[in-house]
Amino acid sequence: MSPFMVMDVLNAANQRELSGEAVYHLEIGQPGTGAPKGVVDAVREPLQTQKLGYTDAFGIDPLREAISAHYSRFYGADVPAERIAVTSGSSAGFVLSFLAAFDAGDRVALAAPGYPCYRHILNAFGIEPIIVETDIEDRFQPTPKRLAPLLPLDGLIVASPSNPTGTMLSSDDLLALSVFCQSEGIRLISDEIYHGITYDVPAATAAAINPDAVVINSFSKYFSMTGWRVGWMVVPEELLRPVECLQQNLFICAPALSQLAACAAFDCRDELEGLVTRYRENRSLLLKRLPEAGFAKLAPADGAFYIYADVSDRTDDSERLCREILDQSGVALTPGLDFDSARGHRYVRISYAEAPETISAAMEHLINWAS
Repeated sequence: MSPFMVMDVLNAANQRELSGEAVYHLEIGQPGTGAPKGVVDAVREPLQTQKLGYTDAFGIDPLREAISAHYSRFYGADVPAERIAVTSGSSAGFVLSFLAAFDAGDRVALAAPGYPCYRHILNAFGIEPIIVETDIEDRFQPTPKRLAPLLPLDGLIVASPSNPTGTMLSSDDLLALSVFCQSEGIRLISDEIYHGITYDVPAATAAAINPDAVVINSFSKYFSMTGWRVGWMVVPEELLRPVECLQQNLFICAPALSQLAACAAFDCRDELEGLVTRYRENRSLLLKRLPEAGFAKLAPADGAFYIYADVSDRTDDSERLCREILDQSGVALTPGLDFDSARGHRYVRISYAEAPETISAAMEHLINWAS
């Protein structure tokens, strides 16, 4: 299996910190804050009084009901709790969905640039990743026009907002992809883990438009619970039993304490929306100041907490560039090769999930490095 390069960058940054030098973490894709106060408070009593053993494979009923209510409240979508499977983060959701929906030798399309673990997991299962090369004119998202020459396909993975670009599919674009998939017998898998972190329009969910789609979400990003390792899937009817059997055998269940904590997350909206406001301010700062550091060609940052920058006017080796920037300025960025093996040498990903003072200081160091 290929390495997840951002973790190598994180390791290098941590080693620099251990030597006593300053590091500004713009490489890692996780909130710079811990879980909301209401989540932490909710687990104090269970830690003392509950056994916290295995749960049902699909999770505890209160959490599944809360997730179902979330779809009704925020999307106007009817998603029965019976179709919701609680998972050990979105990563387990990808494993379960790929194994349940596809066979070895199947062809599954995914956009480049895109989250590298999709193709790494597919490869590990003998499923062929079919790379859809996108560009800024497509907002780095797949389209039916780009997919048609690649037929036949067994699956399509979409992510909106996307990692690494932060771009989104509009409701119309997602519907067009869904119609294309249904007409061609393609299983749609929608990665929605950055839902809630959007800046102009809310994200559309495939759960509202395609009953055959697998939807994967997580408490890691918007809910700021990365280390709790809890997420969920919306599972089509015909895949419920296969996913349940896989969960029973591979993971048993998501962590019981994390499931109890996640129940409280939906009651922490004020605190969570405050984090989105912070991301919005960080985004505005970066969009204003990155050109001063020579990073002027940027993907539309519709959501998530990433900016994807074209650095081809500076280098054709983004990995080396990121090493130089870290060594000389203390600013940690992720090379685009993680997300696009063919063209990523010309791009870097910049995360703005940390505290505003960290983002501001990082920009000062980056601008000084570039001057």
